[in-house]
Amino acid sequence: MPKMPKTEMLPQHLKGKRIILASGSPRRQRFFEEMGFEFEIRLKTVDEIHPSGLKGSEISDYLAKLKATPFDGTIKANEVLITSDTVVWHKNKSLAKPADEEEAVTMLKMLSNDWHEVITSVCLSTMADQRIFNATTRVKFAALSDLQIRHYIETCSPFDKAGGYGIQEWIGLIGIEEIQGSYTNVVGLPTHLVYQELMKMVK
Repeated sequence: MPKMPKTEMLPQHLKGKRIILASGSPRRQRFFEEMGFEFEIRLKTVDEIHPSGLKGSEISDYLAKLKATPFDGTIKANEVLITSDTVVWHKNKSLAKPADEEEAVTMLKMLSNDWHEVITSVCLSTMADQRIFNATTRVKFAALSDLQIRHYIETCSPFDKAGGYGIQEWIGLIGIEEIQGSYTNVVGLPTHLVYQELMKMVK
């Protein structure tokens, strides 16, 4: 059977729309490719600082929307801008991207032999509308040894990942015992929700 063209996998009303993905994450970019979307990468920098009183999804919602603000006034009628943010939430504390090896070690020791939440918020913006949604996945790490933690950090350098780890990498393969919720959400994008919300927004 011949391979179906990408455009045939999408509803008719989405054709002619230009999707702008404001993310340098290769994982998120690959998800959009695998969902069949044609998209353009457009990056703008913003200081990812949130009010101190926010918790959990409030943080990721705020930052996902914040990342869209540099594009204000530049989104065209046929464009849909997508920004997102992922938070690792553990014991009432947000674990951001580790600044260095020692901070990554500290984070993974905190997550070892315990549950945590991975929350990803997505902001869809058009010229006339904006909506924000999020997904939460609970993740359980097995007890990790110091040797395992050091090996992972030295070989995978997870300094671009919230919580200091990637579920799709070695540490996820050997260390994660259970997840409750969307796997792709932990990687960095709740793909099922993105697809559903995008279909509703551009209809």
